[in-house]
Amino acid sequence: MKDTATRGCIKGIFINREYSWLQFNKRVLDQAMDLTNPLLERCKFLSIFTSNLDEFIQVRLGSLSNDAKNSPFEVDNKTQLTAKEQIAAINEILPSLYKASSETYHFLRAELYSKGVNLLKPSTLNERQKLNAEEIFQESILPRVSPVVLDAKHPMFKLENLKTYLIVRLERKGRAMFAIAKLHAFTPRLFRIKGGKKIHLITSEDLLLLFADKVFPGFSIKQKALVRITRNADFDAFSKDADDEFDYDFSRLIQTKVEGRTRGDIIRLETSSELPPELSTFLRQHLETKKCSVYVVPDHFDYKFMFSLSEYFSSEEAAELKFTPHRPVVPQVLSKTSDLISEVKRRDIFLAYPYQSMDVLIKLLNQAAEDKRVSSIKITIYRLAHNSKIISALLKARENGKEVVAVMELCARFDEENNLDNAELLQEAGCTVFYGVEDLKVHSKIISITLEEGDKISYITHIGTGNYNEGTAKQYTDLNIITANHEIGCDGASFFRSIAVLDINHDYSRLLVAPHSLKKGLLAEMDKEISKGSEGVIRAKVNSLTDLECIEKLVEASKAGVKVSLIVRGICCLLPGVEKESENISVISIVGRFLEHSRIYSFGKEGEERVYIASADLMTRNLEKRVEIATPVLDKNVKKRILSLLSLIESDNVKARRLTPSGKYEKIRALSKMINSQEECIKNANGL
Repeated sequence: MKDTATRGCIKGIFINREYSWLQFNKRVLDQAMDLTNPLLERCKFLSIFTSNLDEFIQVRLGSLSNDAKNSPFEVDNKTQLTAKEQIAAINEILPSLYKASSETYHFLRAELYSKGVNLLKPSTLNERQKLNAEEIFQESILPRVSPVVLDAKHPMFKLENLKTYLIVRLERKGRAMFAIAKLHAFTPRLFRIKGGKKIHLITSEDLLLLFADKVFPGFSIKQKALVRITRNADFDAFSKDADDEFDYDFSRLIQTKVEGRTRGDIIRLETSSELPPELSTFLRQHLETKKCSVYVVPDHFDYKFMFSLSEYFSSEEAAELKFTPHRPVVPQVLSKTSDLISEVKRRDIFLAYPYQSMDVLIKLLNQAAEDKRVSSIKITIYRLAHNSKIISALLKARENGKEVVAVMELCARFDEENNLDNAELLQEAGCTVFYGVEDLKVHSKIISITLEEGDKISYITHIGTGNYNEGTAKQYTDLNIITANHEIGCDGASFFRSIAVLDINHDYSRLLVAPHSLKKGLLAEMDKEISKGSEGVIRAKVNSLTDLECIEKLVEASKAGVKVSLIVRGICCLLPGVEKESENISVISIVGRFLEHSRIYSFGKEGEERVYIASADLMTRNLEKRVEIATPVLDKNVKKRILSLLSLIESDNVKARRLTPSGKYEKIRALSKMINSQEECIKNANGL
């Protein structure tokens, strides 16, 4: 990726959002070259990089393409670039990322070879290997190929998003024709070639390209290439459309929107080699690719197969080439109790994923499902694991006569179908399910459990920074507080009533809730620190920082002498260290073994901190266009633990990268001992 700002992507104290995201994904790719990571883990980072890039193209480039068409003169509010200019900048940067990923692949491929696994390219096959490859093709690939020679009776079909196709130009009896072939979706990605002590592997798409002539017998193949298209997956869903077109059923609107993704405009075309003019012209004429960006990808369009390489090592060898396994722990103080309801009534429970286990929360829900004192369980759902234990606990509660209310967000991108299925399960069981409020995504992470003992009503409330997903709870760093605090409990109960009656402007006693009070509350906390001048302290850990008003407030704090320490994993639109502007602001990013996902906000110097955890980043979409929750940390012990964790992350000098005034991210020079905050958390999982 180029070191200098591209097409005005850095202006003054501002960094363009898309440019910053591409920098983040480059930091992900860097982990594939970081020798402090075991080899098979580095292979996974390469795969994650391409997966991230695919989603970026579908969603962000898709959104910009829509904007360029619908609002061509509108500019982003920080670097003043139009959508067309941002697309041009992305197209200028992407070739360097493709080149870097190719170099990374070849680096990993060489190291895999030294460990006994040889990832073959067709051009490297010797005669014996080629004969074996042809046998494999005939037996395992050809039966899974769907070819079409295009003519008047065999028209071009619509290409699927992110699927690999073989495109060929054929000739028979002097007649030139074009053809296309795709592999069955369940075709294995890797095949083993016989010979030697090493394990020789080749991908199914390389075999398809190598033996294209076997797919089209009787033709002479003049040109051939592998291609993959990416479609625009960005869409808006407005409740008014559901009212007008789907008889007030928002789920039906979302179902049609999801199905519509297969028909989205093609916005990227990837090819395995430079296309000859005839193939290029054919694609542009027949695949609606006239306006899309075209990239030559010499190795592989994606690296999902890198996740499966451990299968080709012995269990002992694979263990040496992976991170030492970490199993989330149940804190010792909680492992000995069977009555979590009584435990949380005594004191707040704090959980830090993935170091500590989500099983504690699931156990609490299952206990609540059985406990006669519990009258209702209410929950917001954004992303769930498949075969979710959360859903099972809710269904059990409903079977036992509890009121169960689920606010199911159907617009959780790429999880829409899973959420539709779970919504149907809950509805069939008699649970109350609704899909949010107005045209706002409900991204909050809250569970409200109501207990009734005689005339007394009390609450247990869970508020977290991450989804109720058992899978990601083992991969993402997230913080959770379970509390019996009555004020927060009343706020939690009010939250669900407010969503139900479309009241987004409700005033809460303790909680900060977007879009009404979260941004206002955080800015007010910043103002308190600004009033202290050089005695002021602002610390925050977020995934992204893009909101203009928040950026301007942080710069105001810097000018007032406030020390601002930011941990921003991904997009950061604020350039730190600019003299007389942001010189008192530091920004680090951590990309490591686990995805940093927790959001922490701390205001005030040591001993006087006011601390919040939240579902929201400092992004306009979170603060103004979603329903989000931040909770103050009221328990002194929990606050101490969160602040200790925040300090540990700030001290990371292994996986952290510092954003410099040049707009580049640099390694932090370790002056004393090396600190990898995630590894330290694993070591101290019980005591976090």
